[in-house]
Amino acid sequence: MALSGLPAENREFSPYTGYTRDHWEAVADALLCAAWRWATPGGALLDLPGPPSASGVRSDGLEGYARTFLAAAFRIAGGGGKDPHGWLDRYAQGLTAGTRTPGRDDAESWPLIRDLHVHGQPMVESASVALGLRLTRPWLWDRLDGPAQDRAEQWLRGALRHVPAPNNWYLFPFTVAGFLESVGRGDAETDRARRRGLDLLEQWYRGQGWYADGDGRAFDHYNGWALHLYPVLDAHLAEAEGTAADRDQPHGSRLREHLGSHSLLFGADGAPMYFGRSLTYRFAAAAAVGLGAVTGHTPLSRGTSRRLLSGSLRYFLDRGAVDDAGLLGLGWHGAHAATLQRYSGPASPYWASKAFVCLLAPAADPLWTATEQAAPCERRDRVLALPAPCLLVQSTRADGLVRLHNHGSDHVGPHEAESAAHEDPLYARHAYSTRTGPTAYGNSPDNHLAVVVAGVRSARRRIHPLGAGHGDGWGWAASWHRPVFPGGTPLVPGLRVDSVTVARGRHELRVHRVQGAPEQARVEQTGWAAGPGDAVRSALHPLHGWQTQDEVRAPAGTAFTPWALVPRLTGGAPGTGPETGPRAAGPGLYASLALLTADPDPAPLAEAVAHVRAQTDGIEVRWADDGSLTRVTFEPVGVEHLPGPRAGPATAPEPPGTG
Repeated sequence: MALSGLPAENREFSPYTGYTRDHWEAVADALLCAAWRWATPGGALLDLPGPPSASGVRSDGLEGYARTFLAAAFRIAGGGGKDPHGWLDRYAQGLTAGTRTPGRDDAESWPLIRDLHVHGQPMVESASVALGLRLTRPWLWDRLDGPAQDRAEQWLRGALRHVPAPNNWYLFPFTVAGFLESVGRGDAETDRARRRGLDLLEQWYRGQGWYADGDGRAFDHYNGWALHLYPVLDAHLAEAEGTAADRDQPHGSRLREHLGSHSLLFGADGAPMYFGRSLTYRFAAAAAVGLGAVTGHTPLSRGTSRRLLSGSLRYFLDRGAVDDAGLLGLGWHGAHAATLQRYSGPASPYWASKAFVCLLAPAADPLWTATEQAAPCERRDRVLALPAPCLLVQSTRADGLVRLHNHGSDHVGPHEAESAAHEDPLYARHAYSTRTGPTAYGNSPDNHLAVVVAGVRSARRRIHPLGAGHGDGWGWAASWHRPVFPGGTPLVPGLRVDSVTVARGRHELRVHRVQGAPEQARVEQTGWAAGPGDAVRSALHPLHGWQTQDEVRAPAGTAFTPWALVPRLTGGAPGTGPETGPRAAGPGLYASLALLTADPDPAPLAEAVAHVRAQTDGIEVRWADDGSLTRVTFEPVGVEHLPGPRAGPATAPEPPGTG
C-alpha cells in the first residue's frame, strides 16, 4: 500500500513527481512510527516481524534500531534540531539500554561487535549508530551523562578492534572513528581506522567516479550508498564542525564524476537500475544524488536532483514497498525472495534511510525551491560507455527505459574459485534494466550466452573486461569469460566466450565468439524476460550462427512480474550445422539483435538490419534506417561505426579502454 496521510501533491514546483520536502519528512515520520511499534520496552531493539537473517534475531533487532535512527537523524538534523515527534528521546533511551550490558542475553542488550565470521553484522550497524549520533550531537549525545557516553564509546570501539569483510565494511570503523574524533574521543586507534579506510578506497578506485567494492570487480549500488556516501558525508560534517583542515581528499570530485553516469541509471518512472546485491534497500539507490545536492559535489541541477530523488521514493511507495503495517518489507516492489541475500533480515530494508540524507538541505535550499526538471533519461536517447567498470548504459527517451550492459562487474572475489554453484543472477547476466529483473536461480537465465554440454548449461562467473567506448548515439562494451558447469567437471579445457554488445537507439547487437567447445555441444542465447501482459516487450532476432528460435518459461518470474517468458536462440557448436552434424572446428561466431521496449507496436527486428557479413575475425552489420555500418572484430577486440549515405557526420571510432 502507499503511505497514508501524505501532504497534497504540488505539481507547480514538482511537475514530474508532485513531491516536496514536506513529503520526505512525512514519509520518514510514517516509517519511524510504524517501526517503533515493534520496539522492546527500553527501546534498544526494534524486532520487526519476519524471518531472521543469518545473523540472528538479536542482531536483527539492533539493525532495526540503527537503520531507523539514521532516518530520524537526517530528518532532525536537517530541521535544525526540531523533533516534533520526540524521536531522539527514544533513541537516547535505546542507546543507554542497549550499551548498559552488551552481549548479555536479556531484553535490551546489544550484541557485541566481533569479527566478520563471528556474527559480524553489528559492525555494519555501528556505523549507522555513530553517524546518527554525530548528526544529532547537540540534541542527543551532549545530553547523555558521562557514564552513558563511556559505555556507548566502549561498544562502538568494537568496530575498531575486529575484522571487517574485505569490502565497503572498512568504512564502518572509519565512520565510527570519525564520530569519536568529532566528540573529542579520538586516539591512535581511531586514527588507524580512518587511515586504513581511506587507503583502501584509493586501492579500490578504478576511475570515472567508480569504486570496486573490494579487491575484485564488484561495481553496483554500493558505490552510491556506501563507498561515496561515507567519506563525502564525513568531510561535509567535518567542515561544519570546523575540523576539515586535515581531510582534504578527492572524494567530492569523484562523487561529482560518479553522478554523471549514476544519474542515468534511473528510468522515467523513477526506478533505479535492478542490478547487484542488497536491492531491498530500494530508494537508497538515490542517496548519492541527495548527497551531491547537499554537499555541492554534483553536476546535476537541483531541479534534476529532486526529480531523481522524489521519483525513486515515489516509485517504491506506489508499488507496494510498504506493507499494510506501514513497514518496508523484504523485496523490491512487494515481497520478492530472489532479491534477498542470507544477510537480509526484517529491518534490512531500512538502509533505505540513507536516501533521507537529502533532508540535510534546509527548506530554503534550491534542492527544495527549484522547479523539478527532467531526468537524464527523459531528455534524449543516450548511449554511455564506462570503460573503468566496463559497463554500457543505454536509455531511450520515448519509453523512459534504461538498460545496463554488463561486461565488467561479477562479484567474484580474487580469492574465489569459479563455481557454477555460486552463480549470482544479480551479476552474471549480460544485461539489466529499470523495467525487468533477471530470472531466478534455477529458472532459464535471461540475457545469457550458454554453452550446453551433455545437456548441462554453462554459467558466467568471473568477467574479464576487454574495453568499452562510444560515439554519437552508439556505444559498445566487451568482455570474455570462461564457462563453468554445475556438477561433474566444472570446466571444459580451452573453452572461452568473447562477447561484444553494441547499443544503438533501442537496439542491441550481441556478438559472441566461442572457442574450444567440444563436439556435440550447442550454444544458446537468451533475451530479456518479460511477463504476459507487461507494458514492456522483449524480442530476439538471429543474425548469424543460430539455427532455431523459441521461447522458454520462467515460472518463478522476476522482481517485476510473477511469471515470465524469455526468447531464446540455439545453434550448434563451432563447425556444426544441419548438413554436417557435429565435428571439431575452430571458433564459432554468433550474432543476434535484441530489443526491450515499451513501444506497444514496435517494428519487427528483422527490419532493423539491411545486411550482415561474417568475416574471419568478426562481423559487419549494415543498419536499414540510415545505411550506417557497424564492424565488430575480435583480433583485436574493437568496434567501428561508420556513417551511411543517409547518416550525419562520422564520429571517430574509439579503441578499447576509452570513453
